[in-house]
Amino acid sequence: MATIKDIAVTAGVSSATVSRILNNDNTLNVSSETRQKVLDTAHTLNYKKKSRASAKSVYTLGILQWFSPQQELEDNYYLLIRQGIEDFCMQNCIHVVRTYKADVNYMDTLKSVDALVCVGKFSAEEIKRFREITSSIIFLDMPIDDITVSTITLDFEHAVKTCMDYLTSLGHRKIGFLGGKEYLADHQLFPDMRKTLFMEYCRKHHIICEPYIVEEEFTVESGYLMMNQLLKSDDLPTAIVASSDPIAIGALRALNDRGIRVPDDISVMGFDDTSLSSFTTPPLTTIHAPAYDMGSFGANIVFNILKLQPATAMKIQLPCQLMERQSCRKLEL
Repeated sequence: MATIKDIAVTAGVSSATVSRILNNDNTLNVSSETRQKVLDTAHTLNYKKKSRASAKSVYTLGILQWFSPQQELEDNYYLLIRQGIEDFCMQNCIHVVRTYKADVNYMDTLKSVDALVCVGKFSAEEIKRFREITSSIIFLDMPIDDITVSTITLDFEHAVKTCMDYLTSLGHRKIGFLGGKEYLADHQLFPDMRKTLFMEYCRKHHIICEPYIVEEEFTVESGYLMMNQLLKSDDLPTAIVASSDPIAIGALRALNDRGIRVPDDISVMGFDDTSLSSFTTPPLTTIHAPAYDMGSFGANIVFNILKLQPATAMKIQLPCQLMERQSCRKLEL
């Protein structure tokens, strides 16, 4: 059986350091890399605490990301979710196994995990397969009707209302929508609640929107192309709602290329509040989505599900808030 000394020798640190890391001593001043190296070594050597018979000192949490690593870098919404998960695990001595659906044999990577956090959109068949790996599982950023499955999602209803209340308070009555389409593994289109709620709000408040709705992908390039598509018409909305900041950034570029001023000629609002949104020209008014917190809460919850088996599933919605910058303006009456 592996000992603390074995871990110390393999990891290249002192036995005292190993002991303090494995006992979650927050006063220990070591780098995150050293802490993770010790946790990885303890997991590899199958270390078990002596103080509690057969109790693991290091749990293994699997992170399954439906985006590819390249897509994750291009849209840091999902990157922030993953960072929230990993930071919680680092602070609580939880060993992490990370994989992407784009990886070859990603299911084999997850077969020995104690708990699983699934980030993104998955088909019913995939969800069934994941639950066969472990019953300690949570899905982030995907609502699932099954009351036995834990999920954390964003409160889109309040977020869209906040967005639209803000634009209408500025006098906008012709508002466009640039959205993205997401498909599950079975090629089924996953509905975007932001679009559904946007259209419901417009119908209820007699906002003109139908001629100004375009959907492609959640990318900067798509935002650029969708905005150019709208610009082919002489009849433009006074404001644009983009369902993600990358789409909004692409739209800003298209408007700039055509010499259309934001917000003087048209207002633009994003969604997510990514790191780039405050550095656009002009800085982007957007809805802040607490992606990092979603990841941190998700890891915390699934960790406690693991300890409390059997546990009651939880359905959690996180609130979003308006980040008012300079890409929207009040219309002159």
